[in-house]
Amino acid sequence: MVSESRAASILVADDLEGQRLVLDMLLSVEGYEVAMVEDGKAALEHLKDNTPDLAILDVKMPYLSGIEVCRRMKRIPRLKHVPVIILTALRDETTLRDAREQGADEVILKPLEGKDFRETVKRLVAASRAARDGDAPA
Repeated sequence: MVSESRAASILVADDLEGQRLVLDMLLSVEGYEVAMVEDGKAALEHLKDNTPDLAILDVKMPYLSGIEVCRRMKRIPRLKHVPVIILTALRDETTLRDAREQGADEVILKPLEGKDFRETVKRLVAASRAARDGDAPA
């Protein structure tokens, strides 16, 4: 399988540097290629030229929320199958419902549980790669 020859790529968008560092450490140690951005606008800029295997988006960021970035991703044919994890410290029903309605595959509450988080990432990346390989033209 060709896609297995390269490291899976993950876009992380979070406005807090400390959170980005934690995510980078958790993901890099697993062998993922991680692209870090600090707001929703930068996430969309990155997505113009890149199709990650997974996007991890914080809810509250400058310019555009993670939920809005997710909504826009799901409207672009090239990106609509990219799994999205929404990270949030917010536990209100409206935020959780909005994330799901806009296409988030998972909503993970902060603070992260390292083992559960890594297992979720692994599962979504595997599904993303399987879908991408299945969608490849014959």
